[in-house]
Amino acid sequence: MSQQTPEHAPDANYDFIVVANRLPVDRITDPDGRPGWRRSPGGLVTALEPIMAASTGAWVGWHGATDEELEDFDKDEIHMVPVSLSEEDLELYYEGFSNSTLWPLYHDVIVPPEYHRTWWDNYKKVNRRFAEAVLKVAAQDATVWVHDYQLQLVPKMLREVRPDLRIGFFNHIPFPAPGLFAQLPWRRQILEGLAGADLVGFQREADSANFIRSLRRYTEYSVKGHEATPDASYPLRNVCRAAAHPISINTAQVAELSKDPEIQERARQIREGLGNPKTVMLGVDRLDYTKGIRHRLKAYEEILSDKSLQAGDVCLIQVASPSRENVDRYIQLRNQVELMVGQITGQHDTLSHTTLRYLHHSYPMREMIAMYLAADVLLVTSLRDGMNLVAKEYVAAHENERGVLVLSEFTGAADQLTQAVLVNPHDIDGMKKKIVQAVNMSETEQARRMRRMYRHLQDNDVVGWSQKFLLELASINVHATT
Repeated sequence: MSQQTPEHAPDANYDFIVVANRLPVDRITDPDGRPGWRRSPGGLVTALEPIMAASTGAWVGWHGATDEELEDFDKDEIHMVPVSLSEEDLELYYEGFSNSTLWPLYHDVIVPPEYHRTWWDNYKKVNRRFAEAVLKVAAQDATVWVHDYQLQLVPKMLREVRPDLRIGFFNHIPFPAPGLFAQLPWRRQILEGLAGADLVGFQREADSANFIRSLRRYTEYSVKGHEATPDASYPLRNVCRAAAHPISINTAQVAELSKDPEIQERARQIREGLGNPKTVMLGVDRLDYTKGIRHRLKAYEEILSDKSLQAGDVCLIQVASPSRENVDRYIQLRNQVELMVGQITGQHDTLSHTTLRYLHHSYPMREMIAMYLAADVLLVTSLRDGMNLVAKEYVAAHENERGVLVLSEFTGAADQLTQAVLVNPHDIDGMKKKIVQAVNMSETEQARRMRRMYRHLQDNDVVGWSQKFLLELASINVHATT
């Protein structure tokens, strides 16, 4: 990668740059038939929009179409820097190394990761392309914030060329224990890629500790507390700090939507469409093997079969939004889940009552808030989850202090939403008891638990998350060892 400084790059005048796999926009066609862009829903762009507006901000990411080169463009006060991906890149870098190597490895090897050198080679190539896009627009002493497991090599690539940059990285998914991470043939390269950042943020303290322990074990970095320094012979001299910065949601926005009369009416209609059962339970997940959907369905089927809850009294809505539908593991999972759904409905549905409503769709935020309001109990049974923002959205939607959150202890959210009914999804009998406990919980107990969780979300929303991360990044003396 050639040296590129503001003097050599005319566009290098952006002092705050976000780097993520996707741009925060979706392509649309306006009513006149002209192509355009619409801001994507999502917490990350909500958190960073004020910072972007207050600075000269750029966002580097893929625009969503393959084999297409786009010029930079501006949208909602953000300068968009599209990175092109080919069909081969999508197959090897994204579906391959990112989602069939790193994703299962980082989620405790729930399914076996695959290690292919062709995937790794393409991952390196695409990461370099993202880094070059940053170098094209980064002003002198700019702050660059890189996001997630698809781009773990970018910090080092930037540091090698531009030691003046202040570089942060945030890992939105778990980071595995050193014993699991050891499987990765390219473990040293990934660790050194991340350590090119001044601050590496994680969802949980345990993830931060796993990263530091892996640096100590598999690289030449010296570790003291939460900071790592490279060996004297290493070309990069920055100190890398690891810290937990759990992400959150736009609490005020979700709470405000929950008071919308139209959304409240929609919630009433949802319950009516289910036959107005005494209890509505809800699961909202991407159709991913990490989410524990099969464990949840198994527990629910046994609850109905042993009549701990009566089929006519309870209904489960399971939203399973499509995910990575070209990856074999996800095709298998969909087939397994749909078979279980058919068995449950065939055995327990009646002409007047629905026991399970399975929805293989994605829904806009307003419809999701209506589902949250319609649900007496939310079931989050992830086998491993970096955070799980659905759990936080459910709490924020229930400012009225009604509802019960059943939450897997293997989610990052379990560290903060401690008043949830915590479950081990591998313990089917234990989970069944906790689900029945949630359904039968008194309104007084519901209010006590929800009140404390709601207050936590008010004090720790997504804007506060980004501000705290960037304040810590700004406090680090990036030139201390350069």
